[in-house]
Amino acid sequence: MGKQKQQVISRFFAPKSKTPSSSSSSIPSLPFPSPSPSSLPNPPTPPPKISTTVTFSPSKRLPSSHVSPSTKPPKAPKISHPIDPSLHQKFVQKLLEPSSTKLPLPTTKYTPLEQQVVDLKQKYPDVLLMVEVGYRYRFFGEDAEIAARVLGIYAHVDRNFLTASIPTFRLNVHVRRLVSAGFKVGVVKQTETAALKAHGSNKLGPFCRGLSALYTKATLEAAEDVGGGEEECGSYNNYLVCVVEKGISVENSKDCGVGGGFDVRIGIVAVEVSTGDVVHGEFNDNFMRAGLEAVVLSMSPAELLLGYPLSKQTEKLLLAYAGPASNVRVERTSRDCFSDGGALAEVMSLYENLSENSRADHQVDNTEVMEQENHCLAIEGIMSMPDLAVQALALTIRHLKQFGLERILCMGASFRPFSSNMEMTLSANALQQLEVLNNHSDGSESGSLLHTMNHTLTIFGSRLLRHWVSHPLCDRNMISARLDAVSEIVMSMGSCKASQNFGGIDEGDSDVTYVQPEVNYLLSSVLTTLGRSPDIQRGLTRIFHRTATASEFISVTQAILFAGKQLQRLHIEEKDVDEKGQSRSVHSVLLRKLILTASSSGMIGNAAKLLSTLNKEAADKGDLPNLFIISSGQFPEVAKARSLVQSAKEKLDLLIGLYRKQLRMNNLEFMSVSGTTHLIELPVDVKVPSNWVKVNSTKKTVRYHPPEVLSALDQLSLANEELMIACRGAWDSFLRAFDKYFSEFQAAVQALATLDCLHSLAILSRNKNYVRPVFVGDSEPVQMHICSGRHPVLETVLQDNFVPNDTNLHAHREYCEIVTGPNMGGKSCYIRQVALIAIMAQVGSFVPASSAKLCVLDGIHTRMGSSDSIQQGRSTFLEELSEASHIIHNCTSRSLVIIDELGRGTSTHDGVAIAYATLHYLLEHKRCMVLFVTHYPKIVDVKNEFPGSVGAYHVSYMMSQRAMDMDTDKTDSKSDKNAQTMDHEDVTYLYKLVPGVSERSFGFKVAQLAQLPSSCIRRANIMAAELEAMIVSRMKNSSAQKTLQGSQESISIQSGCSRAEQIGLEEDACREFFLDLKSALGNADPERSLQFLKHARSIAKELIGR
Repeated sequence: MGKQKQQVISRFFAPKSKTPSSSSSSIPSLPFPSPSPSSLPNPPTPPPKISTTVTFSPSKRLPSSHVSPSTKPPKAPKISHPIDPSLHQKFVQKLLEPSSTKLPLPTTKYTPLEQQVVDLKQKYPDVLLMVEVGYRYRFFGEDAEIAARVLGIYAHVDRNFLTASIPTFRLNVHVRRLVSAGFKVGVVKQTETAALKAHGSNKLGPFCRGLSALYTKATLEAAEDVGGGEEECGSYNNYLVCVVEKGISVENSKDCGVGGGFDVRIGIVAVEVSTGDVVHGEFNDNFMRAGLEAVVLSMSPAELLLGYPLSKQTEKLLLAYAGPASNVRVERTSRDCFSDGGALAEVMSLYENLSENSRADHQVDNTEVMEQENHCLAIEGIMSMPDLAVQALALTIRHLKQFGLERILCMGASFRPFSSNMEMTLSANALQQLEVLNNHSDGSESGSLLHTMNHTLTIFGSRLLRHWVSHPLCDRNMISARLDAVSEIVMSMGSCKASQNFGGIDEGDSDVTYVQPEVNYLLSSVLTTLGRSPDIQRGLTRIFHRTATASEFISVTQAILFAGKQLQRLHIEEKDVDEKGQSRSVHSVLLRKLILTASSSGMIGNAAKLLSTLNKEAADKGDLPNLFIISSGQFPEVAKARSLVQSAKEKLDLLIGLYRKQLRMNNLEFMSVSGTTHLIELPVDVKVPSNWVKVNSTKKTVRYHPPEVLSALDQLSLANEELMIACRGAWDSFLRAFDKYFSEFQAAVQALATLDCLHSLAILSRNKNYVRPVFVGDSEPVQMHICSGRHPVLETVLQDNFVPNDTNLHAHREYCEIVTGPNMGGKSCYIRQVALIAIMAQVGSFVPASSAKLCVLDGIHTRMGSSDSIQQGRSTFLEELSEASHIIHNCTSRSLVIIDELGRGTSTHDGVAIAYATLHYLLEHKRCMVLFVTHYPKIVDVKNEFPGSVGAYHVSYMMSQRAMDMDTDKTDSKSDKNAQTMDHEDVTYLYKLVPGVSERSFGFKVAQLAQLPSSCIRRANIMAAELEAMIVSRMKNSSAQKTLQGSQESISIQSGCSRAEQIGLEEDACREFFLDLKSALGNADPERSLQFLKHARSIAKELIGR
């Protein structure tokens, strides 16, 4: 069972009746497997006592044939009943052999509890069930085996099942652990209490039980009982992503080769159940599924819902993402039932049902009318959604219905498209290769752009900033609005004076007039206080789902109320100036709008009204009967139930007077001992009626319950149960009534999250000394002018040691930079920093540079690094070309393209040719801004075809040669000396970008850093020198070859072969001739040189003979 855990098990089994049960027609899949009686050997008599050591490791399990009773006569066990040896065999087979899927015999007789478990497991076969039994939750059968392995708890055989258990108060912890392991967990609770059971029709039967909650990774935070607890992942979203697709005929797609033409159309719906965020989209995708990969990496789903049928490529990509390392849960479902408009009917039926329930629950008022209008707008939005997106939405609704969380999909205001004209959708390559959200080393957030920019103080603000960074803005006005807000907060930081000490969340209203505080100080105080509070965004959604506790409701509402009251102290109104014509404290339009939304008077009034009906002390204690403050006829059912409880208590209190008279003891009082109430304590010698029930006693006293007290206690217990039921109903109605305020509260929380993000960007700009970027108008040419730009992440590590670089690109001048230079010289860092600066600027942040003049880009496309995907059948070179193809098909004239070492996954000639052709296509057809890093000097020749548009640059370095020992062995060849020269060079990288082409790459220095053997490096140096000399020689002799070819034209005419064939043959012979000559001159071995010379002479004779 996974862990190497050994336990000593010693157990005897009591006999069981073997009465056949003809009614057991169904075959349960859950129970502990038991072998058939015919397969059991004849048991020895008497049976042995079993005492063995068991290891829960499949490799160390012993087969049952190795377990045999001892040959020595065993001692008779001290038990009161004979032992059934078949139970011993079942026990040994289960624990000592690998798990099997054998089903129990139809003759198995179950206890009432076991029969309940069997019925529940048949109804929910894919759910790991936790069954409430008394003060523990128990697992049965295979579920117990899984729980023992995942939770590290003890499992044992009990009657027909392997079982394990946990205490009820640890439910939250263990459910989270099981869900994190990828299981779908269901909690089965008792649906009746002991008091109700005693007065109901089920007096003699077992407690009624039913599935009360389901939990998966995507629904855990919104679920009842265990949701709302952040465990190191509150800043991450837990999206449920549903994917459907349909094929596209080849005729309807562009035939552009691998990765170019579209072959499927994909629809997605992503739901964050705990925050109410719903993302939808539909798009065409190519064979490599680049678009789907971008969606998955951007959303980072916790759970995937696959709507079959799916193509093999789509399924392979999704299952590769949801591999063991990611721990993403996958659930499959069929969408065949949603053909011919069935999907739209499923969605519309949900809205109709919720609208009817809303009209039945509430009276029609202004708020209800607004809610109905929102429903109409939502329905109109769904009607305009593409067909595949509607199918994905219908599958998601059907999936969430089993959790009772489908209502979240009816909030039309929370719907948003995955891609829009207002936001830039970064590709999967850009997110990974630029390390926008996660680093390359361990996949964590540390070292990423998001980690550098994230200075948020709240969990919900951190989630919103993650979306901002992965979806930069493409609208110049929206970018300017964010930059204005950040600028104003930064200015406020410079003159911030803490003039007031604001109170906490629980502070009451005050009539004291406060001096108007600075914007930054007020925002910091509000956001810091909210950061110490629970996640109010998820808490608000849990209130909407009606899974929140009373304590959580009060804490969330108080936090929103506190923030609104504090922000009201800025005295912001709709007008820009006051009566005196003076500008108010906040100038940014975006800041004013956000503060007004978060401090709405209507929202504050509604929050105060809701809190006035609840008792905070009772909520903190979980005291539901005393939670509601009843006034002006509210909660009549609770008031009636409370009166019944009070009457039952008064009836009990009146009984003491009767017993005082009966026993003639005026000071007689009821007492409580160990939780038992209303006891009458009397001396031992006092005689009492025979119908009095003795509860307990001491040496001197005896405690009794008279029959009248027992009857009254029974009535009081029943009244308390009825009060609890009434309070639960009232709490559910109270949460239902909150639905009409949800949109208003949600807008306030979203405004607070936006304020937190803007405040975070302001802190970043002030701490790092960033500058505000300037964006040119949309009518101006595309351009990027960055002075002293720095890499935002590496600058944090290197600080003052980082070397800045300038970037100047212009659509009408030089719009392409070809960057060469030595390995580890800073080429990739430079092009990455340009892309990251562009992303930061369009997020609305200040940038790491001395100045930046930019245009609004519609996309940033990257091709960097080398990797393969064996699971998906992609080689390294196919990955390179697929990324290049994606760039070519998606970039525009307003895009930034950065390509790093394209073509290195194949032979040198092929790589140079493909890299050259790709760059040529981008320059000629796309005219986008390009940063092209390469080690191929030949590619720089492309600037001759595009004069003035392409610039050649390299990262500078200094090279010095150490003095070599003059006594070096003079037998070394020229190549050996060149190799020694390379080996003794000192290279200092300057990391500064300068015009020109780098002659060397200094790969051997990297080999030394990698600690390759010195002999290996020396041999590589010698071969490099030989190859370099050979290339130089070829270039010098190219003119001689052309002369020789011209002299042979007459011979080719006289011969029978064609001129082209003759030239080809002679060219090959000449090339081989000069290669032999060069090899003979450069080789130190005389014998080897002589062989090269003889071969060259034979070739020359053949050419002369022609």
